Amino acid sequence: MNEKDSEQKNLDLSKKDTDRGIDPDVAEDNAIVSESGNDAPDTHAEEQTQERAGGTPAAGSSGKAWMFIAIGLALLLVIVLWKPPFGGGDSNEVVATVNGDDITKADLYKSLVEVGGEQTLDNLIQETLINQEADKAGVKITEADINKEIDSIKERFGGSEEELTKQLQSSGMTIETLKKQLAPQLTMRKILEPKVTITDDEIKQFFDENKAQFDTVEQVKVAHILLATKEEAEAVLKQLKEGADFAQLAKEKSTDPGSKDNGGEYDFFPRGTMHEPFEDAAFNLKKDELSGVVQTDSGFHVIKLLDRKDAHSATLEEKKEEVKDIIMNNKTYEMSQTWLKDLNDKAKITNNLKDEKKDAEGAADKEANTGADKEAK
Repeated sequence: MNEKDSEQKNLDLSKKDTDRGIDPDVAEDNAIVSESGNDAPDTHAEEQTQERAGGTPAAGSSGKAWMFIAIGLALLLVIVLWKPPFGGGDSNEVVATVNGDDITKADLYKSLVEVGGEQTLDNLIQETLINQEADKAGVKITEADINKEIDSIKERFGGSEEELTKQLQSSGMTIETLKKQLAPQLTMRKILEPKVTITDDEIKQFFDENKAQFDTVEQVKVAHILLATKEEAEAVLKQLKEGADFAQLAKEKSTDPGSKDNGGEYDFFPRGTMHEPFEDAAFNLKKDELSGVVQTDSGFHVIKLLDRKDAHSATLEEKKEEVKDIIMNNKTYEMSQTWLKDLNDKAKITNNLKDEKKDAEGAADKEANTGADKEAK
């Protein structure tokens, strides 16, 4: 994705949103739909668009629930595996010095354990249980499996790796750490999928209840040149009508920092995304047609329609496999909770970290009770 697209999809409300003619309320909601090479529904964008157009999304809370699950089990079942920043060796080895005071590996390990050691160890135990079951079932996850899942997750962010990366960064993650953490999740799903039954009636019911999420709204792709004054915009429009290159003029004269370097282009967007005058002009243009001078709070625009996607009502035949995959994700996610609990109940697990904590808490309680008894006497 180029800089313009990144700016256009930025979740943070900034001056650049206003400069580009984007409705600040919509920019804050991240309602701009980006172009992708598939028909995967951008449900958040469609909900925001429908709400602003006076409509109501067809699916209720259940629709939102499957939407998040459809992003991929990775974002719902992520296991955070902390790897020690040090290898083996002497635990008294100094890893840092502060004004002459040493911090050893043992100090660092103790601190890490106190901060999140119990949860980290529990995650490692769960991963070990999953891998043991995978060995029994002959299940193996390949690099191709992981890349396919990453691509599927990207589709839920408009097909953009940059947008996915931005979302992961907000949770302190990267694409690479996500890939590493996907393996146990995909392993568990591959183990559970043979246990799941999905009927044609279920697929039809799900599609009927959530059809609006699969429909495609009308979208346009435009380029624009933003000027500070009406006179400047009229002069640019005159040059364009005389044959000047739109992209070159945008680079030279546009004051929109998010699009000028890309010839003024915006990606596809639906109604309800831009300021009304800008949007009305864009949707009323024919392909390759120029608008007149359009005024918004950002300044004066000259707009060119580059492409259009007509609204499309999805059919069950088109979306059957996609719906089936969503239902499979739902069912394997729900099943995984009970499945993991059963594995833990049947497994012989020794957790010394948890046992040490219980012993320490027991000793502290005993000491507190002894002190209370002495005071009572």
